[in-house]
Amino acid sequence: MLSRSSPGLIVLLGMLVLASPCRAQVLEAPASPTNNSSAAQAAGSIRGTVIDPSGAVIAGAQVTLSINGQQVQQTKSGDHGEFSFSNVPAGSFQLTIDATGFAPQKFSDNLEPGQSDNLLPIMLSIGEAITSVNVGVPQVEVAQEQIKIEEQQRVLGIVPNFYVSYIPDAAPLDGRQKFQLALRTVIDPFTLLFVAAVAGVQQEQGHFEGYGTGPQGYGKRYGANYGDTLTGTFFGGAVFPWLLKQDPRYFYKGTGGFGSRLYYAISRSVITKGDNKRWQPNYSAVLGDLASGGISNLYYPAEDRHGAGLTFANAALGLASGAASNVFQEFVVPKFMPKHKKKQSQP
Repeated sequence: MLSRSSPGLIVLLGMLVLASPCRAQVLEAPASPTNNSSAAQAAGSIRGTVIDPSGAVIAGAQVTLSINGQQVQQTKSGDHGEFSFSNVPAGSFQLTIDATGFAPQKFSDNLEPGQSDNLLPIMLSIGEAITSVNVGVPQVEVAQEQIKIEEQQRVLGIVPNFYVSYIPDAAPLDGRQKFQLALRTVIDPFTLLFVAAVAGVQQEQGHFEGYGTGPQGYGKRYGANYGDTLTGTFFGGAVFPWLLKQDPRYFYKGTGGFGSRLYYAISRSVITKGDNKRWQPNYSAVLGDLASGGISNLYYPAEDRHGAGLTFANAALGLASGAASNVFQEFVVPKFMPKHKKKQSQP
């Protein structure tokens, strides 16, 4: 019997199916010094969000775009902290962000011809002269804004990547938000298509013969695979994280040497953040794998049920696949998410 599917495994397997050796990108015709149309096509855009140290968005922040030290555009962040610049020439650029009560922040990067550069949230630190902080924004609202960003994360613009946070100190999720993220994952069109493809391969290769052949056999395989995805996602990503007050997401590290990042990624399969933002044993993932494997014995063909032994074997396999998925997230996925580049300014 195959192990159940999980959000991280869906991303990992989906990438293996969709990724190719050559990364797709828009190719621009070589610019001619005398061709104004080509120069205009080479211009790109920059988008971002301004947040405070708690993760709350900052509206009304002054954002200035400079190129080679010359100010070229200026705007203010919107109600959700968002800002954008269009028709930005290719090359290096600098952003200066100012907001009342916060220390000015500068950010530099390079824009490729025709690129749409979507930055990770830029965090402003509290100004030195500030002696009091307004903490009126509830953490649950901060978390909801961060979930909105996560629900837009897709590898290659297709594969859902909702269970990854690129904000190191993200606000903890409440119970409703954990179930919201799980539901969003299992009803995503890619998840449904991916399950359908797996069921088709299983039928073609003759797995789970007890299901039979033809449309009826395919329907049973599809139901079993979707059942694995459903139980794995909800038990490991919502039910147990809610009961045990743990965060089901992977928190991208992105800094340090290769060895430290590799150890971090592998260890996060058995270590997770609690709702108190402290690292702790990842009981939710272990219990989620066990629960999903146990339930699968109710609907798999009798000849493919092997009791508790296979349930524990699948739980171990689930932890191993989680570790592999985390390594994939840490080192590979950032290269295939042009709309959510793994960049963050330093305070």
